[in-house]
Amino acid sequence: MDSVHPAEHAVAGAEQAARKVTDAMSQAVSPEVPDLSGPMEPEHAESIGLLEDVELQVRIELGRTRMLVEDVLRLGSGAVVELDKAAGDPVDIYVNGRRIARGEVLVLNENFCVRVSEIVDSQAMSA
Repeated sequence: MDSVHPAEHAVAGAEQAARKVTDAMSQAVSPEVPDLSGPMEPEHAESIGLLEDVELQVRIELGRTRMLVEDVLRLGSGAVVELDKAAGDPVDIYVNGRRIARGEVLVLNENFCVRVSEIVDSQAMSA
């Protein structure tokens, strides 16, 4: 029985997702990017629908800190870890490891959520 390394599965998955994106882009009716802020035209909805099952890693970063391993090992239930951001500061929103936006933390129906307040320009994304 051939054993496949997990990295090979990851690469194959990434290649498959890239093919889906390429196929969706080539099948788009119009070369211009659709405005996703409102209701979509039916032809754009079909094109973007091809991307619905492409998985993306989304991460919201509240802040950062540096700690020694011995301090991490001493953490327990109820421990408080101080971050480098103040309460009310915007949080960073990352997609696949790339910062794409900033937002504010809200509580909605007893759940935490993030309202996007700023989309980071493409120059800052690559930095």
